[in-house]
Amino acid sequence: MTESFRRSSEYDPQGDGHQSAYPRQQHVAPSVNPEWPPPPAYEPARPAFAPGYGGGDGDGGDATAHLGTVPAAPEPKKRTKGPLAILAAVAIVAAAIGGGTAYGIQELTGKTTTPSSSTSTNVVPSSKRGTVAGVAAAVSPSIVEISATSGQGQSTGSGVIITGNGEIVTNNHVISGASSIKVATSSGKSYTAQVVGTDSKKDLALIQLEGASGLKAATLGNSDGIQVGDQVVAIGSPEGLTGTVTSGIVSSLNRDVTVSTDESQGQGQGQGNSNGQWPFEFGGRQFNGDTGSSTTTYKAIQTDASLNPGNSGGALIDMNGNIIGINSAMYSASSDSTSSSTGSVGLGFAIPINTVKSDLATLRSGSQN
Repeated sequence: MTESFRRSSEYDPQGDGHQSAYPRQQHVAPSVNPEWPPPPAYEPARPAFAPGYGGGDGDGGDATAHLGTVPAAPEPKKRTKGPLAILAAVAIVAAAIGGGTAYGIQELTGKTTTPSSSTSTNVVPSSKRGTVAGVAAAVSPSIVEISATSGQGQSTGSGVIITGNGEIVTNNHVISGASSIKVATSSGKSYTAQVVGTDSKKDLALIQLEGASGLKAATLGNSDGIQVGDQVVAIGSPEGLTGTVTSGIVSSLNRDVTVSTDESQGQGQGQGNSNGQWPFEFGGRQFNGDTGSSTTTYKAIQTDASLNPGNSGGALIDMNGNIIGINSAMYSASSDSTSSSTGSVGLGFAIPINTVKSDLATLRSGSQN
């Protein structure tokens, strides 16, 4: 069967060499096939990109005017779906990569808090985190030396700054019975202090410095999270040596330590008794002297960090620089202060900081018990 259409290049009705963009239909001679249907009365619409259209191939002429009137074919719409799908996919991938990148940056820059058994707060700079030197540098400005004077003499202890205006937590036995209290900071500045509140049953006291401001407050951690074997640092003023730093580990938890609540026990030299030690009882035995008839028992953190007379009221600190306990008692092998065996033998005890935090409201209210 012969074709009923000729190419546009085969037909030039004007005879001037300009060809129509739309090829004209040619009637088939009746002699060829008289039953062949006649051509339609109008040109059928063709896709704008069909072969022979557009004039871009050199044989279609200038078809711009005609193409402008051709209805938009569905094909361009189909082509837009590709980029949109790609963009959606890219967005999803970018989101996933972005989350991973953010996590990676946190890990590399150390912006995430270092896991700690006691608290997630990091007081120590990241470059020195986990080192005794780093803890000492970060926390020492928050530890003070306390000198309490009474009719019986003078006792020396330590304390922890908890507010910038000079609130200080210490042991009750450090300031018990004192007629005057002097406090020296790590920078050497001296203040007079007044007792705000005491709790002899927990061996805690809160004092307030006069005229203080801009002091560096310590960060109170979470003693419920510590574990046996955790490394710790102790800072205090043993024998009046301000800012002495020692280190060790948490040896045990929840030790039942019994101490005296008698006010007279807090008077005299050192931390209570004439031997310079604060008497306490553990496991049915009394250490560093007689605790007397009036006593109280609390759950303590045991540590092998070296504690000596004057460390009472100072800080037990985790390796992120958080206060986890207030040092309160230590065992001495001899009651003779001149003996070479006198001193720390690695049995020290601290009041858990959560006990202190739960008692702060009572101490701040001015309670004296």
